[in-house]
Amino acid sequence: MTIDWIWENLPLIGDLTLNHLWLTLTPTVLGLLVALPFGWWAHRSRRGRPFIVGTAGLLYTIPSLALFIILPTILGTKILDPINIVIALTVYTVSLLVRVVSDGLSSVPVDAVQAAEAMGYRSWQRLVLVELPVAVPVIAAGLRVAVVSNVSIVTMAALLGIPQLGTLFTQGFQLRLFVPLVTGILLCVVLAVILDLVIVRLGSLATPWRDRTVVA
Repeated sequence: MTIDWIWENLPLIGDLTLNHLWLTLTPTVLGLLVALPFGWWAHRSRRGRPFIVGTAGLLYTIPSLALFIILPTILGTKILDPINIVIALTVYTVSLLVRVVSDGLSSVPVDAVQAAEAMGYRSWQRLVLVELPVAVPVIAAGLRVAVVSNVSIVTMAALLGIPQLGTLFTQGFQLRLFVPLVTGILLCVVLAVILDLVIVRLGSLATPWRDRTVVA
């Protein structure tokens, strides 16, 4: 049982990696889209912010395995339906990003907002053209935490029989094989690092003025 196991199971490992990637990225993107309006609402409402941010934060305290099991009852889906995992991780992503989006919008300099108002920007124009772009570094930092967290939590779905890299863990334990176990762990780490670097790069591309500011 050496490297030969990897070569013999390369198609399986490839399929599990793609499934893992899909189960990680889909809820990350959906979570960001849901968190943006709630984060904006928390940023705009001083009275509502503690409730919105607090409620979102509490969602993260729900144990992942319990959520995976409860969701089929609520949604009417089957226990092996990957949509349960997508929705559960979307909930976790929202819980992490609502505060991040609110903090990011709050970090926008008042001068920039006032300059936009002086130029006649409407509320939604200030948000889309000024506040959100300036808040990108803060939001990207939170998104990096969320995506790495999702890469890890997805592995729990292996206990429900949903194929992804966590399947290599259960296979390794059941068959008492060391190689699939280590392969699954290493691929999760590599996947997390790659996705983290991708978000860093996208954040840099979305804020080109930061590089110019540093050089200046």
